[in-house]
Amino acid sequence: MAGYSRLRRNSAQRRALLRDLVTDLIIHGQIETTEAKAKELSKLADKMVTLGKKGTLAARRQALTIVRDELVKEGQTAVQKLFGEIAPKFKDRNGGYTRVIKTLPRLGDSAPMAIIQFVE
Repeated sequence: MAGYSRLRRNSAQRRALLRDLVTDLIIHGQIETTEAKAKELSKLADKMVTLGKKGTLAARRQALTIVRDELVKEGQTAVQKLFGEIAPKFKDRNGGYTRVIKTLPRLGDSAPMAIIQFVE
């Protein structure tokens, strides 16, 4: 995961944060987070969809190094959802699988917030 913004965290914390965010994005389809995190997450989520479009065993193993092994529903994990449901929707698209929509600042600290979601 080289080439990413530091997000005021050390490398282990940053990797864990991005893994959690990309897994939640795959499970829920959209999440609300800060703008900086959403922009970094967009890069990683697009790479995961690209791996999902390949559909090979090697691509699945590469995705498993990033996406957490969480259950979406009975008998389906996040990686299975990525490869089975999300990636086939984008088979004719060459990139730009996510969108970042800016929203109102967070009430507590006025941090700029955004919603990140998969494009239909």
